[in-house]
Amino acid sequence: MRERVMQAQARVRVIAALSMAALVAGCGGFGGKTAEERAAEQSNPYKEAVEARRSDTASSFFDLFANNDDPNTTLEVNRYLWAASLDVLSFMPVQNADPFSGVIQFGYGTPPGGGRAYQATVFVKDPALDARSLNVSLRTRGGTASRDTQRAIEDAILTRARQLRIRDSRL
Repeated sequence: MRERVMQAQARVRVIAALSMAALVAGCGGFGGKTAEERAAEQSNPYKEAVEARRSDTASSFFDLFANNDDPNTTLEVNRYLWAASLDVLSFMPVQNADPFSGVIQFGYGTPPGGGRAYQATVFVKDPALDARSLNVSLRTRGGTASRDTQRAIEDAILTRARQLRIRDSRL
């Protein structure tokens, strides 16, 4: 009698396990798509804009010189400010750099002859070589750096950017 009860319990466990497996399989749906397939089906606004522009107008040689880029999909940064930021803050390790958005994140580094470590984030937000195109956020291990220090770094980057531009204009 005890054996029959144990066999019945074993059958109930097997049936319960199979039922749970069927339930879980039914939740995912058969024929579901993988993450890669879902990502491939998503639309890319930049590619759609380029394709629409190509299909709307006939292409000619002069289209190479026209500025037909959509400002909502095209971001530009000043290359001199970008290079000057990397040059002036070369004592800090670069953690992240995105030339499309104009953001450079630096890790902690100690300037030559200094005793305090700094961390910086530089945002180049415009293609113009202008002070308004540059934002520098400077931090120390104890908090934000003084506004005078941030302004000195911004001035050094702007000065170096002007030097790079003058050097290129002589070519």
